[in-house]
Amino acid sequence: MASPSSFLRSLSASPTPPSLFSFDISPTRFATKVTSAPRFTCQAGQTGFFTRLGRLIKEKTKSDVEKLFSGFSKTRDNLAVIDELLLYWNLADTDRVLDELEEALLVSDFGPRITMKIVESLRDDILAGKLKSGSEIKDALKKSVLDLLTKKGSKTELQLGFRKPAVVMIVGVNGGGKTTSLGKLAYKLKKEGAKILIAAGDTFRAAASDQLEIWAERTGCEIVVAEREKAKASSVLSQAVKRGKEEGFDIVLCDTSGRLHTNYSLMEELIACKKAVGKVISGAPNEILLVLDGTTGLNMLPQAREFNEVVGISGLILTKLDGSARGGCVVSVVDELGIPVKFVGVGEGVEDLQPFDAEAFVNAIFS
Repeated sequence: MASPSSFLRSLSASPTPPSLFSFDISPTRFATKVTSAPRFTCQAGQTGFFTRLGRLIKEKTKSDVEKLFSGFSKTRDNLAVIDELLLYWNLADTDRVLDELEEALLVSDFGPRITMKIVESLRDDILAGKLKSGSEIKDALKKSVLDLLTKKGSKTELQLGFRKPAVVMIVGVNGGGKTTSLGKLAYKLKKEGAKILIAAGDTFRAAASDQLEIWAERTGCEIVVAEREKAKASSVLSQAVKRGKEEGFDIVLCDTSGRLHTNYSLMEELIACKKAVGKVISGAPNEILLVLDGTTGLNMLPQAREFNEVVGISGLILTKLDGSARGGCVVSVVDELGIPVKFVGVGEGVEDLQPFDAEAFVNAIFS
């Protein structure tokens, strides 16, 4: 936190002094909202803002390991049998133990290909004399899973570039937690000092704008909504990004209509949305995040493939993992698609959208 003297110097030096007030002067509403002081102030032209923002969020994740740990409790319970299997392991029981370990991984949705890869690697190391105890086998198992996550999905931080505003599009099917995830992401970014503008681009679902307006009020963010019924989503997003650019917002979070990955006309609309924001700011959107329902397990893979083919997904948000024992799908989706998981939903609270940390995840499911 800056000292009072350095804060006063920043006021005199900056043509646009930091403010603790945000104003909404759209035709439909006029409100003044008071917000708490951020951990650091974002000023126009401030270099390295997004780098520091990412660092702060990552540091916060390290301190919130307990949330991640509790969020994967059902998956951890599924995999607890591994500890029992390895407790009294001996070389003569290798085949039986590995068969049961394989079953535990499959039940937790690690997927057949990954499971076979892990189990056969363990078998080879055991027979070669490299693994001589149950604890060594478990350590090797954890390392195998961690390697799968880090080699193909290493860029887990938000990649927001260097120009403001950064634009993040949120896409996904209906019911996956897309709008809620956007609201929680807005809360997390705003809490770390970013000036956030929300774009209500879900113009198909009647309650979507109302839901986002509640989130905007709850998080102290401003919002752009459609000015008329049946407005094109691409028009709303374009308007929001223009406003974000003109009014000095740091990040524009763009909601989109939920759609089945098999509905090609709606999928094509996503292409129009992507092109619309790219016309306002070259290179935008910086991120296209796909929200996937963790309770569907491996069934999420066809969705992810289709969305990725249409618009090019840069990261994943996996929701509802606290209610699922299928946490292995995190590993499967990264290995199959090579797309990093950026956030995981591990609870209903506003703080329960957690930046994904591969090492913390592995420790949470193999405690």
